[in-house]
Amino acid sequence: MTIDVLMPFYGRFDHFRDAVTSVLAQTDPDWRLVIVDDRYPDPAPGEWASAIDDPRVEYRRNAENLGVGGNFRECVRLIENDRALLMGSDDRMHPGYVARVRALVAAEPTARIVQPGVEVIDADGAVHHPLADRVKGLLRLGGHGIRTASGERLATSLLRGNWAYFPSVLWRAEDLRRFGFRPGFEVVQDLALMMDIVFDGGSMLLDDEVVFSYRRHATSVSAVTGPDGAKFAEERRLFDEVALRADARGWPRASRAARRHLTSRLNALTELPAALRAGDPAGRRALLEHAFR
Repeated sequence: MTIDVLMPFYGRFDHFRDAVTSVLAQTDPDWRLVIVDDRYPDPAPGEWASAIDDPRVEYRRNAENLGVGGNFRECVRLIENDRALLMGSDDRMHPGYVARVRALVAAEPTARIVQPGVEVIDADGAVHHPLADRVKGLLRLGGHGIRTASGERLATSLLRGNWAYFPSVLWRAEDLRRFGFRPGFEVVQDLALMMDIVFDGGSMLLDDEVVFSYRRHATSVSAVTGPDGAKFAEERRLFDEVALRADARGWPRASRAARRHLTSRLNALTELPAALRAGDPAGRRALLEHAFR
């Protein structure tokens, strides 16, 4: 089973180089890497990637800038194998990532979402534990070792706080093509996709063995769109939609979690100081509306 690694790129060259190098260093060689450059202005990263002498690596540059969601959809179009991930161009695979997720799929082949163990690193690559990730750790479904979850239990847990790490998740290509990434969701597209799969009867496999480093830093999309309230407007639209779906399915706990979205409200409050420092009254109003509506 070849693992397709799709890497949408638009960002720092040093982070990008680390991400690509981590794929090249996999102990299991059965992978395919496709880099999709969304017309990053600096040509140096693309020149470096184009020069990689490995038949498993393909570098592509979009004809026009597609934006975050558009580039994700382009990545999905390029998938060739049955399992794939959309890896951040600022994250790192550990050398055993591909071997581990292949073993997990072999252990539970019906699992449609595979969430391996993840650590968080900062802009310089050092392991750290910011508040957002400490909260994720508390909200993550309990248990030890390889385990699965599905249905209302999984939906409710993710709606209380999205503790998954999207760039590390291994998906079924069929689900990515069928549900995809909907226009209008640039920051919460991962939660929207997971909800589509869970409501379709899909299960998630979780594992504790850490094989991936997720980079949390000040220039990520979620960080940039936090103080102006944009990501919370997206979250609100998604929560409203999912609450109606949960009602129709007869999942009252999931419906309550979507309507309350307590951790999302608290997260909006943590962004308020940045909005105040920026002198952004519109952002301040948007954050307060989300927190207290």
